[in-house]
Amino acid sequence: MKKYLIDRHIIIWFYEGNEKLPKKIRSFLENENEKIVFSMVSFIEISIKINIGKLKLKENTSKLIDKCKKHWNIKNSFTKKKLQIYENLPLHHRDTFDRILIAHAKAKNMTIITMDRNFKKYDIDIFSF
Repeated sequence: MKKYLIDRHIIIWFYEGNEKLPKKIRSFLENENEKIVFSMVSFIEISIKINIGKLKLKENTSKLIDKCKKHWNIKNSFTKKKLQIYENLPLHHRDTFDRILIAHAKAKNMTIITMDRNFKKYDIDIFSF
């Protein structure tokens, strides 16, 4: 069964009810039969953006993480294999957190759920919407 990894903005849009999130993605994320995971790396990025004033959420990150755990599985580990993939990714863009998610998805052969166009520059499977 195919596994899916959620990008940060998708998590935020899903829980905050943002209309930018296409209905197809929302329905997919609500499907309990899909193997969907999120990474704590996304929450490190969220925390940094909150700390520097670039992001405000309706709830604190702790509550958001708890909600994510109810819907999806969590991935925390960053293995040697993922690190090697990360080191060898082309520098199509320099967003560290995006690149970590890309390395994770490549290592585990997962599809990334994102609307970030930069992901299309990489040899990675992206959820089509």
